[in-house]
Amino acid sequence: MKILCTFILSLFLYQASQAQLPNLIPLPVSVKAGTPENNFSLTSRTSILISDTALNKSSAYLTGFLQKYYTISPTTAPYSAHENKTNVINLIRTASVSPNQDQYTLSVLKDRVTISASTDEGIFYGVQTLIQLLPLNTDNALSIPSVEIIDYPRFSYRGMHLDVSRHFFDVTFVKQYIDYLALHKMNYFHWHLTDDHGWRIEIKKYPRLTEVGAWRDGSIIGLYPGTGNDHIRYGGFYTQEQIKDVIKYARERYITIIPEIEMPAHSMAVLAAYPELGTEPSKKYEVAQTWGIFNKFNNVLQPTEQTFSFLEDVLTEVMQLFPSPYIHIGGDEGSKIWWKQSALSQKIMKDNKLKDESALQSYIIHRIEKFVNSKGKNIIGWDEILDGGLAPNAIVMSWRGEKGGIAAAKQQHKVIMTPENMMYFNHSQFLKDDSLTAAKYLPLDVVYNYEPVAKELSPAEGKFVWGGQGNLWSEYITNPAKVNYMLFPRLDALSEVLWSPKESRNFTDFQRRLKTQFKRYDLMNINYSKRYLDQ
Repeated sequence: MKILCTFILSLFLYQASQAQLPNLIPLPVSVKAGTPENNFSLTSRTSILISDTALNKSSAYLTGFLQKYYTISPTTAPYSAHENKTNVINLIRTASVSPNQDQYTLSVLKDRVTISASTDEGIFYGVQTLIQLLPLNTDNALSIPSVEIIDYPRFSYRGMHLDVSRHFFDVTFVKQYIDYLALHKMNYFHWHLTDDHGWRIEIKKYPRLTEVGAWRDGSIIGLYPGTGNDHIRYGGFYTQEQIKDVIKYARERYITIIPEIEMPAHSMAVLAAYPELGTEPSKKYEVAQTWGIFNKFNNVLQPTEQTFSFLEDVLTEVMQLFPSPYIHIGGDEGSKIWWKQSALSQKIMKDNKLKDESALQSYIIHRIEKFVNSKGKNIIGWDEILDGGLAPNAIVMSWRGEKGGIAAAKQQHKVIMTPENMMYFNHSQFLKDDSLTAAKYLPLDVVYNYEPVAKELSPAEGKFVWGGQGNLWSEYITNPAKVNYMLFPRLDALSEVLWSPKESRNFTDFQRRLKTQFKRYDLMNINYSKRYLDQ
């Protein structure tokens, strides 16, 4: 009985201590609550002081957020000239370098809030935490609770993907999507720009890619294989100027955009524009109007010198646009049957002493990697790039479960874990979902409990797990509200998987903190499933 009473008392004290802490997502490494008398009052007279002009990005982001949701417009000034001033938010870059990447300290006291870090990114992540400390009732006095937070990310790569090929999303929403990632301390945006269903990026040397390849003559109705076709012309693309604008927007939020240019399969949009690049050059190719076309239609490129010249030209323009050191080249779901049936493909294999079609795909990936490396960048590919032999410097994105990621890590290649059964947010959140989704089930707790470093890896091998990524494929996602519905709150779970210490994660406590996050989404007019409110 005494042991039971002690346990109940300990549980009560733990819950009481937790109740005093702010409900932050992702959970920081260390949070210590202060006393209410040390809370900070945010007013129209509050100033933001920065130690370096490079911190203008973080100051501008915070100012914009306060203006939009709290109608407060703080001024920004140099810290050195006003360091003894009160009612200030200090953003200070320190000279001392932390052993933990992008570590920041956030201190909230009665007269000042201070965010300090040795990197600009660390300051920005501290600002995101400060935003979560803001009150959700904007009608009352804006009081920020007194806390002391020390925080840093667990993984260096924290990514989220968006497919704009199957359904196109305009620049305004793509920027909004980037803001969602920033709010959750994500630092990579994987922009899936090309596929069978539409080519979405302007390439000046090949205008037919967008004149023809960006448009399809209809889309299937309902869940694949569908109940028919709507026969509505559909498409869109981004100009290079729009791409530059989005890149600048992301850079201001310390997010690197990784463009994906699919090859050698998923290329029906390319072949509709330039059929001479296919294994059946006399065929009239069309931009795909249905999903799930793997193996059913010829969508692979013929690996001729003409095709390699085309790919190099395209990638040159892409690499000139994107400052990212990484280019995603796809490499997935290439049906080998079309190469097997092509006399020219077979000749190419024979001339290059390739034993089978898997070796042919590996030959294509190796050649593209060599070209991309010559421009000072590295390739990322889906785990099929392991087939036939992994290119020397390639980074593997493991989607067909964890097997590919484990194999690549054992070969000492960087790995991004994004297994379909854990990280595909186009799958239903509920057994009976509120709208049409891919016919698979991915509940919130499965996302939250995912561990990117597989138990099959030794500690040394586990270091090659660069991080993880959530993927949002858009077959059944046709508008921004649906994107948000599918994204939230699984993005919250993902952010905690990739940011917070493994030993800190607790799904029950996460659900408790989500209640506050939902109120923030209400304030920001972000759509999410209200069914979570009852859980």
